[in-house]
Amino acid sequence: MLLINEPELTKEKIREIIARRAAKEISEGDVVTLGIGIPTDVTNYVPTSMHVMFQSENGFLGVSKNAEDGSKDSRIINAGGIPVEAREGACFYDSQMAFVMMRGGHLDTTILGALQVDEEGSLANWSIPNKLTPGMGGAMDLVVGSKKVIVVMEHTSKGQSKIVKKCDLPLTAYKEVNLIITERCVFQVSKEGMILTEINPIFSIDDIQSSTEADFIVSSNLKNMEI
Repeated sequence: MLLINEPELTKEKIREIIARRAAKEISEGDVVTLGIGIPTDVTNYVPTSMHVMFQSENGFLGVSKNAEDGSKDSRIINAGGIPVEAREGACFYDSQMAFVMMRGGHLDTTILGALQVDEEGSLANWSIPNKLTPGMGGAMDLVVGSKKVIVVMEHTSKGQSKIVKKCDLPLTAYKEVNLIITERCVFQVSKEGMILTEINPIFSIDDIQSSTEADFIVSSNLKNMEI
């Protein structure tokens, strides 16, 4: 699918838009797991006054914002290997305990990236061996064990929509995604299908339609993205 009327955004600006909007889905007292990539930036946009415990699947509860150069500790990293700060009350544990938390229904929200999401809320975020794509990691456990699943990703890849009618990559989970946030818009996924609820004002509805393979309806309360 070739894109039309595509405003130029840098990779850094795209990450910021998506992470800022995703941070608004987090509530006081939540326990949240962040996947690698764009999700790791979400901690930078959550108010320090809000009590939220971010969990990292490498065995770290209490992840805070990315560490500054002067305070980096190579032993304190998130799932993407990025040095981060630890908030008060943080704790560290082994992979077995991390997966117990993920599988046991102890997470309020999972925020992760994807290669594809389809209109039924199925998710593909890994691919076949010997390809230049990420492995599955703990995504399967995170997606089925969390109360809410938010996918954050760029809307397209190499001119092709990442929001498709049906995933054709190996599935991570079937019909588990609740919300999709891209630099262009926000989709809510429900039993009735995908609903466009927010739009980045630099894009039009026509832009969203031309760059989205999946079918969707436009909410009667469509509003601008809060970024």
